[in-house]
Amino acid sequence: MKQSIDIGLRLVKALGQALGIVVLVFFLSRIVPGDTVDMLAAQGDLTESQQQAMRHSLGLDRSAVQQFVSWAAAAAHGDFGESLRFKRPVADMLATALPTTLVFAGLSFLVGVGLAFGLAVGAVMTQSRAITALVDAVNVWSIALPTFCVGVVGILVLSVWLGWLPVLGGMLLPVLIIGIDSAGQMVKPLHEELREAATSAHVRTARAKGVSALRVALVHLLPAALPVALALSGLVLAGLVAGTLTMEVLFGLPGIGSLTLSAIHGRDYPVIQAAIVVIAVALVAINSVIDILHRLIDPRLAT
Repeated sequence: MKQSIDIGLRLVKALGQALGIVVLVFFLSRIVPGDTVDMLAAQGDLTESQQQAMRHSLGLDRSAVQQFVSWAAAAAHGDFGESLRFKRPVADMLATALPTTLVFAGLSFLVGVGLAFGLAVGAVMTQSRAITALVDAVNVWSIALPTFCVGVVGILVLSVWLGWLPVLGGMLLPVLIIGIDSAGQMVKPLHEELREAATSAHVRTARAKGVSALRVALVHLLPAALPVALALSGLVLAGLVAGTLTMEVLFGLPGIGSLTLSAIHGRDYPVIQAAIVVIAVALVAINSVIDILHRLIDPRLAT
């Protein structure tokens, strides 16, 4: 009962955080000078009266509070309005962009988790100095090298100079960059946890009985590292949201990141707000689910 109440309170807190982010971004986006009409006027021959009429038709002449109330009432029913620039339903634009972001983030996460576990388990089971050095190298990589800078260098070397990969639209290079960065965040704590677990009595007993290294790793080592792996996965997933957005812009991937940047440049408020809602809800949902699972797996956190 106590655990159910605790989970319920955490879900309410998560919803409050998501709502706070949405409200903050809504009003901050309107502090920036200029709006969609100004952007359009700079590209064409709109007179002052035409600009005023357009602002009235788009509701931009109302106060920010009135705009938020109208938007929130519609968004509560799943209606994010229409793009001010492209006259398309915002929900359709999000539905078009979201699969690219999900595939990109999902592949990057799988690469990161696979590499982190592979290196950590390999280093512990083989006691190889070379693999242990790789653990340290990947960890330092994630700390010292910003993914955006690595992406720029990757484009220059692999796309421009060598011509091995497309400059824009390719997903292989950004997935590898984000995947290695994610692995670097996980591999060092995982290695330490697995190394400590390898010294426990039941692992030594299993090895003494001649149990294969693979079985020892799967049955005895990995379950001991599950709470740490789960906590690290939450951090990595949250970081993936920001990492994938910047990589989408850099590599020209038609995802949520590119859509949001284009909307910011054009002061397309409905698109900006809807994209931020998706990002905020994703971040809060990831953190909440990971936190709840962590508490269910590790009862010590519930006390």
